[in-house]
Amino acid sequence: MIERYTLPRMGKIWEDQNRFQRMLDVEITACEAFAKKKLMPGSALSEIKKRARFDVNRIKEIEKETKHDVIAFIKSISENVGPDAKYIHMGLTSSDVLDTGLSLQMRDAADIIIDDLKRFLIALERKAKKYKNTPCVGRTHGVHAEPMTFGLKFALIYAETQRNIERMKAARAAVSVGKLSGAVGTFANVDPWVEEYVCKRLKLEPAPVATQVIQRDRHAQFLSTIAIIGGTLEKFATEVRALQRTEVLEAEEPFTEGQKGSSAMPHKRNPVICERIAGLARVLRGNALASMENISLWHERDISHSSVERVILPDSCILIDYMLNLATDVAMHMAVYPERMIENLDRMKGLVFSQRVLLALIGKGVTRNEAYDLVQRCAMRVWKENVGFSAALADDIEVTKYLAQEEIEACFDLGYYTKNVDRIYKRLGL
Repeated sequence: MIERYTLPRMGKIWEDQNRFQRMLDVEITACEAFAKKKLMPGSALSEIKKRARFDVNRIKEIEKETKHDVIAFIKSISENVGPDAKYIHMGLTSSDVLDTGLSLQMRDAADIIIDDLKRFLIALERKAKKYKNTPCVGRTHGVHAEPMTFGLKFALIYAETQRNIERMKAARAAVSVGKLSGAVGTFANVDPWVEEYVCKRLKLEPAPVATQVIQRDRHAQFLSTIAIIGGTLEKFATEVRALQRTEVLEAEEPFTEGQKGSSAMPHKRNPVICERIAGLARVLRGNALASMENISLWHERDISHSSVERVILPDSCILIDYMLNLATDVAMHMAVYPERMIENLDRMKGLVFSQRVLLALIGKGVTRNEAYDLVQRCAMRVWKENVGFSAALADDIEVTKYLAQEEIEACFDLGYYTKNVDRIYKRLGL
């Protein structure tokens, strides 16, 4: 269960200690660039590197007075550095440091999400292979459709997870940009070379053009990608929930020793993990919408996006990390009941083979419309009279005019429906 995972890596990325450390990384790297451009003495750079440090509590104390977190941050550092602190933040604006530091946080978060996705992919692959040839009924509109294999359900999510990995890689690239171009992005007080140097050292790409901020379409892509991943997890969780219904009961999420399902009904085994995943996916979609609202800012920048991002970025990253670990645990340890799948396949008394009969009649020269009406007439007898479909077909003189008994029986072969599973798996590289 997820309780095994304390999820410390993702949480630490969004803690104040790491946020300010990333900002300090930007400031010190900028000082390196200033020194190389002879804009500050090498001795000052050495002093800054040796003495520059901060205290989160002290920053918060200063911020109570300044009402400005970056000024409080710089003042906290300056108290430790001394006179050479005058070179820190030289020519920069707050967003140069905030946004570039935030890019480092998002990039690190993306790396964890990609690792999580790969773990989920492995769990899906194992189940897809294990149940590759396990027959079950496919459902459309929640109603029995045609036979398939249980492994294909995992193969479907496997393929989608592969796409999600590529989406997250693209989103990682989109947010891995830095910006040190000053108050309105014109480089009036800082040479573009400084930005290029800092970005190269921090393994970021310089934003080709910026205002006071890195443009928020990048952040929206990042959060929308997280929301899409959440949608995939919700799809997986919803399928497990549906399969766990008493009337279906083909699979169940893990139910551990000592776990309780209901305070009133001791028999209950509820899909609470999958319901949690489905619920949290809604939060991710809401956060993605908020990120899109942040794209449009007044002129070269306002601050309306900042308060939103302080909630939606850490929340979405921590949630998707948590949800991926939950989903991986479900995929790895869920209970599967192949015998029940066979029972459910037989529950409709052979109606799931109706299209096969339809095609057999068409193959005998019957028009499609006539063949459809013949098969549907027999199918409705099964619904109304509770007789077997093969018996209803054998009793229908219009059907038997075209199909012999052995030809009718041949239409009920499960192998017909699973004959191309190998080819599907080959497409996926499974």
